[in-house]
Amino acid sequence: MELSQYSAYDGIGLAELVRQKEVTPKELKEAALEGIAKVNPQLNAIVSVLSEQADEQIDTGLPEGPFRGVPFLIKEIVLHAAGVPFSMGSRLAKGAVFPYDTELMARFRKAGLVTVGTTTTPEFAFNATTESVLHGPTHNPWNWKHSPGGSSGGSGAAVAAGVVPFAHANDGGGSIRIPASCNGLVGLKPTRGRVPTGPDYSEPLNGLGIEFALTRTVRDAAALLDAIAGPDTGCYAWAEPPKRPFLEEITQPPRRLRIAWTSKPPSGAAVDQDCLDSLYATVRLCEELGHELVEASPIIDSEQHMLATLRIWAANVTSWIDGIAQATGQIPSEANVEAANLSTYRYGRTITATELLDALTIQNIVSRAVGSFFTEYDVLLSPTTARPPLPLGELNANASGLSAKEWTEQIFTYAPFTNLFNTTGQPAISLPLGWSRDDLPIGMQFAGRYADEATLLQLASQLEVACPWKDRRPAFHVAAAQLPVF
Repeated sequence: MELSQYSAYDGIGLAELVRQKEVTPKELKEAALEGIAKVNPQLNAIVSVLSEQADEQIDTGLPEGPFRGVPFLIKEIVLHAAGVPFSMGSRLAKGAVFPYDTELMARFRKAGLVTVGTTTTPEFAFNATTESVLHGPTHNPWNWKHSPGGSSGGSGAAVAAGVVPFAHANDGGGSIRIPASCNGLVGLKPTRGRVPTGPDYSEPLNGLGIEFALTRTVRDAAALLDAIAGPDTGCYAWAEPPKRPFLEEITQPPRRLRIAWTSKPPSGAAVDQDCLDSLYATVRLCEELGHELVEASPIIDSEQHMLATLRIWAANVTSWIDGIAQATGQIPSEANVEAANLSTYRYGRTITATELLDALTIQNIVSRAVGSFFTEYDVLLSPTTARPPLPLGELNANASGLSAKEWTEQIFTYAPFTNLFNTTGQPAISLPLGWSRDDLPIGMQFAGRYADEATLLQLASQLEVACPWKDRRPAFHVAAAQLPVF
């Protein structure tokens, strides 16, 4: 199968070709590997190529799932696959391998997906760009001097470049939605408890972390969520099941929605004019589609919310670093941990149990306030990020002298709209509805009521028809000489 032909299809389209016997899973795998070979020297998005494992999957016999034979990539954090590298973007964890699949990985396999590689993440996924000392910077396929976002930037860049139709991603503060915005993709963060996180986690990041994927089309997001959603054995909690499959939901137009919109993040961070212009255009588009738009947003104590976010992230980063150090016999230091995460680790070791419980109490207060707001509105619209994709190097996790607080504030000054919905657990989706004056993608975030992905996906499908984005693609290849020098 020709690479240009392969990369024009979404996941459902490729699976249909396999079902119709117009192409084999091995031919799709070879097309994906050709894509990796062609663009990864410039993108630096794929860490490990899993050709032999993919062949073994296919030769063993793929399940008759909805995505049978479709090539797939997994991000090297939280989810893991048996025998596959799992570095978490860190020198401290370099060479780590788990002997078993997580539940979500098992469900991806059951859906028929063929894993052809792993993707980059910043160290411990604690950055809004994808640059690490271990792997170097991942480049945005729309402009090689800019960031693909983070922390799922490797997956985002690979999907945007056409290597795979969608890829695994996760989101503890915006890490699905930010790279969706930066790469011109669909980035759905499902409701907390919708996607399984076992057996290693009950609720990653004390409930902030959610697993899913980055896709090019809304229908792929809906079908993939149908394939992998639902509680796993012994799980801590789960979201109310949908009334009907999400893929069926998007065949129906949404009812007339009451959509709140805001240009003002809770923190008061400045928002770039390109993002504002894209927001205003999206408000007009939604009104033209028949929805009611009201300028409004929930009121929260942003300073307390940021403190709670910092403490939860710091406690978890500290736990990860201690666990890896114990397993590998290393001592965390400047030699194996980036400066910002080392500061976060040292701060995390000072946090008391009471302070962590206080952070969780703050999260509850914020969640109740936002939940009350959503009794009046179906959806909240905002920009996904406060600026278009950043130049590489601007969010430098290895810059010396940064405190944990300063680093956390830097991340959420760039992405001040996203982490609120990690706190509340509500579903939120970034859609590629805007463009900067420099021809870089800008995403718009739509947040919905708890467990109501259906409304978000219906609205997203309606917007996808009104403003088609499936065939908007960056150049598949550029000369290495065009790359910025680091």
